[in-house]
Formats: sequence, structure tokens, C-alpha cells
Amino acid sequence: MLTQLTWLTGNGKYKLKFDLQSRKNGKWHYAEYSTFVVLPEAQNYKVMVAGYSGNAGQDSFKYHSGRMFSTYDRDNDKWSSGNCAKYYGGGFWNNYCYTCGVNNDASFRWHGLPGGKKLQASRMWLQCK
Repeated sequence: MLTQLTWLTGNGKYKLKFDLQSRKNGKWHYAEYSTFVVLPEAQNYKVMVAGYSGNAGQDSFKYHSGRMFSTYDRDNDKWSSGNCAKYYGGGFWNNYCYTCGVNNDASFRWHGLPGGKKLQASRMWLQCK
């Protein structure tokens, strides 16, 4: 799947959108990025993201820009004491773990989300520009 993201995002025709539902009040928020590029496997699927807009409270995904994709068996994060993907459950572009845990088991959240950081649901999807 990451190879497909590299192919899709390499041409600059897509933007990334997160849909985020607050666990506290059930309201939906969004975060959109006009620049979203996933580099090839040789660079460990490093993500480049910029151009935030939306009503998600803060740009929590920018913390992950420039990071390589980590999984339980491929530790590419900066956490020297462990593996974020293994510890929290779920592969992602982890830094010193995350500020947006939109697909992990242990801490499903988006920091700065209005009404509290805990999520009820989330979606990540590409849209044509």
C-alpha cells in the first residue's frame, strides 16, 4: 500500500484529508494538507506534509513530516527506548511517537482537537486538487 501512496502522491495532484470525530462530543472535524508526498521504500516511505487548513484545532500531523514509516518489525522512529508502532499498536510516520494517533490501538487521538484529543473515529483519504 505504501508503494501505491508513493506512486499516487509523487505527481502532486492529491491533497490529504483527515476526518476526525471527537469521542467527547461526537462532533466531526477535519484537517487538510495541500502537500502530501510519500517517498519511495529506499527512503523508508518518508512523509512530507505542508499546507494545513481545517477546524481540527491544531496541525498535529506536521509533527510527523519528514519521518519514515514505522511498523512493529521495522522501527524507524526516534524513540531510543522502544518502538512506537509496537508499543502503541499500529504503523505510522512516528517521530518520538506521535501527536496524532489516528490508527493506533493504545492512544487514538489528535492533539488540539476541540472538545478534547480523544477520538471516536477517524479517516485519512486523498482528494484530487
